[in-house]
Amino acid sequence: MATKFRQEHPRPQFERADWINLNGEWEFEFDDAGAGDKEQWQAGGKELSRRIQVPFAFQSRLSGIGDPGFHDVVWYRTAFEVPASFSGKRTILHFGAVDYEATVWVNGKLAARHEGGHTPFSADITGIVNPSGTNTLVVKAVDYSRDVTLPRGKQYWLTDSASIFYTRTTGIWQTVWLEAVGQTYVDKVRFTPDIDRNDIEMRVFFGGLTGQQNDLTLEIDISYQGASVTRDIVRVNNEEETRTIRLTDFNDHSQGRWWSPEKPNLYDVRFTLRSGGVAIDEASSYFGMRKVSIEDGKFCLNNRPYFQKLVLDQGYFPDGNLTPPSDEAIRRDVELTKAMGFNGVRKHQKLEDPRYLYWCDKLGLLVWSEAANAYQYSEKYVRRFVNEWQESMERDYNHPSIVAWVPLNESWGVPNIQIDKRQQQHALTMYHLTKSLDPMRPVVSNDGWEMVATDLFNIHDYEWRREVLEERYSSPEKATSALPAGRRLSVGGYSYAGQPILVTEFGGIGYKKSEWEGWGYSGAENDEDYADRLRAVIHPLLKSDVVQGFCYTQLTDVEQEINGLLTYDRVPKLPLETIKSIIEGA
Repeated sequence: MATKFRQEHPRPQFERADWINLNGEWEFEFDDAGAGDKEQWQAGGKELSRRIQVPFAFQSRLSGIGDPGFHDVVWYRTAFEVPASFSGKRTILHFGAVDYEATVWVNGKLAARHEGGHTPFSADITGIVNPSGTNTLVVKAVDYSRDVTLPRGKQYWLTDSASIFYTRTTGIWQTVWLEAVGQTYVDKVRFTPDIDRNDIEMRVFFGGLTGQQNDLTLEIDISYQGASVTRDIVRVNNEEETRTIRLTDFNDHSQGRWWSPEKPNLYDVRFTLRSGGVAIDEASSYFGMRKVSIEDGKFCLNNRPYFQKLVLDQGYFPDGNLTPPSDEAIRRDVELTKAMGFNGVRKHQKLEDPRYLYWCDKLGLLVWSEAANAYQYSEKYVRRFVNEWQESMERDYNHPSIVAWVPLNESWGVPNIQIDKRQQQHALTMYHLTKSLDPMRPVVSNDGWEMVATDLFNIHDYEWRREVLEERYSSPEKATSALPAGRRLSVGGYSYAGQPILVTEFGGIGYKKSEWEGWGYSGAENDEDYADRLRAVIHPLLKSDVVQGFCYTQLTDVEQEINGLLTYDRVPKLPLETIKSIIEGA
């Protein structure tokens, strides 16, 4: 029997006990000729000739196919049975991510359509599923691999990986799963912590309300490390109910239960929906009491200035590409990042697996959430990108580890932003849209250069000479007048206005310590040279009175890029304690 990968719960931020994982071996077919629709493969008339390991894209080795070529239409089929424990409940079918367009049929009937390669979607299939026999699930995925207006991140639109672009991902690349919920159920919850008042606001959304139920109550049980903190009961009258709960446990002056990388304290929450006193739906979640703010030009975590030591993390793996091979591999990336002395990551051009964010919440690691950008601008790009960005924020709002939103990077998707008013307005739109959806986190309008309105003034600077960096970051005036990569830092009539200054890409020192051939922004010859070069770029930023944080490029080698602190297989290029001492300024 083939090994089934990725069997852990795919959404630990909002979990139910009644669920089944559909990952494993599925039927699969390339449809380069477009025959599937004509022959109605969704109806089951043709056996798909290949086999694939879901959730890995066919381009990856772990999929069992490993074909990096262009195949923009692919089909999947599998069979499943509904557990007896689902009886009397609604059956929800979930997809973590399918790149790029997905059409889903259950037992030959249309169940869902979704556009967007990085965000989840679901369908209530209760009315079309057979509760006591075998069901057939068919997925058609359509990608647009050569379309440079498609939000794609680092997936290359040419045949072979090159420069800073890597192998493509088409089709299913995150977990597929079934979940049982009550006929009326808790659909989602939105947590907003307020450490100044010691309150947690909960906006709870319900599904399946008929308007005839007048005896619904929601029990909210909050605990900390197994000990009860408080319980509240809410009368449910609407599809959304909001409750603000005061936490009475000791929680001040960083000595209590606030969340930080140093003390990743989490509260557990249990939701029980009752009708006439009988439990009809249950779910568990968690939250962290944490505040991100900018005070007098300083980035603050929990009301105190906080120096961010981030590393750029692109989330690629040599055998799974964008899909981590296991939950252990995800956790190991977080642990390695912390072991090297970093307190955060900038997830670069990828909406990361929810399990990664869970481990950052649990182990303590700041995350900057960055969109997978397109490369060129068009009206179609705007529609696609805005929709996907809103879905990504909706998915990840509750994670205490996320402390910044980055919709755009280095003018990707807006390459003429310096002179094009439309592209400037688009960047402004993304900034204000993000602020309207989440006023509690800072937003970066365009990370690296050519910024419009922005909460953080972020600079990408791959200068490798210590003396140049020391001089450049000796004053705000010098730092904000620099032209990294020949780009202006502000455009559209905007200029530096006292925001925190961070250097959010730098270093990129290439050092070959594996069989992979590649490049870096500068190069090292041996371990001693590598350590000296790391100190030369990191220490000027640590010692600067201007810089409030940095993001080193990068965590691991990725395909032809060999500028990671770790090899592609996650082997440190220097002892972890040596890297940590450099990051800490030794």
